[in-house]
Amino acid sequence: METALCRLTGVRHPVVQTGMGWVAGPRLVAATAEAGGLGILGAATMRLEELAAAIREVRERTEAPFGVNLRADAPDAGQRVDLLIREGVRVASFALSPGERLIGRLKDAGIVVIPSVGAVRHAEKVRAQGADAVLVQGAEGGGHTGAVATTVLLPQVVDAVDIPVIAAGGFFDGRGLAAALCFGAAGIGMGTRFLLTSDSAVPEEVKRRYLAADARDAVVTARIDGLPHRMLRSALTERAESTGLPRRLPGAVRRAAAYRAMSGASWRELVADGLAMRRARRLPWDAVLLAANTPMLIRAALVGGDAEAGVLPAGQAVGAIERLPSCAELITGIVEDAARVLGSAPGAANPRS
Repeated sequence: METALCRLTGVRHPVVQTGMGWVAGPRLVAATAEAGGLGILGAATMRLEELAAAIREVRERTEAPFGVNLRADAPDAGQRVDLLIREGVRVASFALSPGERLIGRLKDAGIVVIPSVGAVRHAEKVRAQGADAVLVQGAEGGGHTGAVATTVLLPQVVDAVDIPVIAAGGFFDGRGLAAALCFGAAGIGMGTRFLLTSDSAVPEEVKRRYLAADARDAVVTARIDGLPHRMLRSALTERAESTGLPRRLPGAVRRAAAYRAMSGASWRELVADGLAMRRARRLPWDAVLLAANTPMLIRAALVGGDAEAGVLPAGQAVGAIERLPSCAELITGIVEDAARVLGSAPGAANPRS
């Protein structure tokens, strides 16, 4: 099932494992790549030297192409781009617009640039800046998300830009891939579905918590870090919803200090990071302080295994997932099912892919 995404990135199947912080490490990325999908390292939570080591480890595990997700507003974004260029990484993805300068540097080095967007105007913006493709996430998706459903947003973006579009938000099986192709997408991106594989390093007890969840348990709250964030309902989300900002800020500052110590950053670097985030996302200062919560709270759950005290990012697809296949089983099954659905559809669809 070759699409424009496959031809652009060199992968065999139009299935993308998104760059989830603390989750998308070398093991998961390499397993995805070996299975023919596009695995993307979640580099936003890695120090520069950790990212370099992670890229080397993926290379030791597979010769297939893979990508790295970067924060465009990170103070060391330029150094990270330099690293990707030196290492010859195939794809660079971004959660925010990377701007013409970074896109130009990456493309001059032969690296495919795929920003993620949540609105039509953002897709048009990154296309004008030179992006090679775009990943569009609808409201069903986990983590930071928008308010428009994938089934409404996706066709609008497909109509608005002339580059390959990857659909994300609510996908978990072959029927979803078939539907996305019929909408005109060139593939699908999945986070929660890849988190719930046997190749994911997330603790088993946390995976069981996800498997037991209903779609309605994947709630959206802005009380954790100041931005709409879809995650599993927990004791933490209940406390956040019932606690005012003044009582939440001291905890946010403590966790920011913990993240600074863990990352090796200086307070000056942390402040510079906050300033960059404030400019890029147009956040008020209280939201910037709360945003310092996110890395440590997600780490507490997805690395430390504390499902009640940490954040469990989750898309609504969590309610449809019941087992933990390997990445190879997952991708093979999705592609085969999608081919079967498309082949049996009345008047067989001819997706623009």
